[in-house]
Amino acid sequence: MLFATLLAVTLSSYVALNTQSLKLASRSFYAAEAVNMAEAGLEEAIWSFNQAQAGDVTAWNGWNTSDGVKATRAFTDFTLGPNVTGSTSVYIDRFNPGVGVQPLVVAKATVTLPHGQAEISRLFELKLKRRSLFASGIVAKNNVNFSGNNASVDSWNSDPDNDPATAAIPYSAGVRHDKGSVAAASVTSTVLIGNADIWGTVSVGGSSTSAISVGANGLVGPFATANGVKNPANIATDFVANMETVTAPSGGTALASLGSTLGTAGTTTIWRTPVIEDSLTVYGNVTLVLTAGSGVDAISLTGTKGITLAPGATLSIYTEGNVKLGGNGLLNPSDEPVSVQIWGTNTSPMGQDIQIAGNGALKAIVYAPNGSVKINGNGDVMGAVVGREVDLTGNASFHYDESLANWGVNTPYGVVMWRELATAADRSTYAAELYF
Repeated sequence: MLFATLLAVTLSSYVALNTQSLKLASRSFYAAEAVNMAEAGLEEAIWSFNQAQAGDVTAWNGWNTSDGVKATRAFTDFTLGPNVTGSTSVYIDRFNPGVGVQPLVVAKATVTLPHGQAEISRLFELKLKRRSLFASGIVAKNNVNFSGNNASVDSWNSDPDNDPATAAIPYSAGVRHDKGSVAAASVTSTVLIGNADIWGTVSVGGSSTSAISVGANGLVGPFATANGVKNPANIATDFVANMETVTAPSGGTALASLGSTLGTAGTTTIWRTPVIEDSLTVYGNVTLVLTAGSGVDAISLTGTKGITLAPGATLSIYTEGNVKLGGNGLLNPSDEPVSVQIWGTNTSPMGQDIQIAGNGALKAIVYAPNGSVKINGNGDVMGAVVGREVDLTGNASFHYDESLANWGVNTPYGVVMWRELATAADRSTYAAELYF
């Protein structure tokens, strides 16, 4: 009788233990499923942001955007198992953010279990920002080559507070950083440093750092790196960049040819003309579409000719033709390189030739993913350059503007912060927003 009693107690305890273990295993399984559901909700939000950016008027269909600022959406009726259901609620603090605004997205996934078990919930928060085409100073699809004995790359930040309303910081020795960055994306690409000083990082798309070669008087690394050294912490492999072709804006006033001035101070204008072949002074905010075709010199300035920006002016040039900017070059009084933009729109690999020469200071960004970009001279180049091939000859000093890593206009959104909201305090922040 005593043995039977002990056996019954033991079996009961064993069954209870197994039942509890099964419940714990089940909860762990569905907790992982809740993560998947929450991430699916976050991905739906990112998809809607980028579809809207691409011009899809249906991008926010199914979302509640009634107040014009926030967006919410519930995804329900997920069947996860026998008598187990799930749902996901997504909250966006600003679905139509302004320039420079980084929207927040929060997703809460809930799993409802049978037999009166406590529900499972997982909450995640992420922050989005527009991806920048200029996250590195010099980027090529294929190769980057330096030739010259005193070329250098470093960096500074013209907008350290990320506020365009405050005055820009000009480059100087007192604000320079060792965050210059050079990268080549192809798995067969090379970066030939030669005798240049790269105060920052160099990355290649292949798997071997042997694709980065440094001459006896060149270097890659932080300030104080010795000649001939590639600092291991400053070189990287498996670099990836999505360098999509851009298109020129439509519309604008057509001109058969340009005069000596273009634009009006304090106004924004768009113009279309075949070429620039004489000196030009720009006023106001000017977008200039050069309609010369592939293989034609869309900009050809030599001798004493050049482009000059009036104080406060900006200039964006779009062209699929060749650019030969020599002579007096491009005089930009602004301390922000982004105030001058050269966009290569050619869609054929190596279909565009961009040559920039001079001994002064060029402050601009250049984006020509199918172009061969050559910078030749002994002056200072400030901003960022993207090309299919990039060659720097002479003794130019290249200064990457770090603020360009935060600059994105009409570019897709990417994730810059992701975290799980695990504490009661963190979750309470969005309790009201997720109750719908």
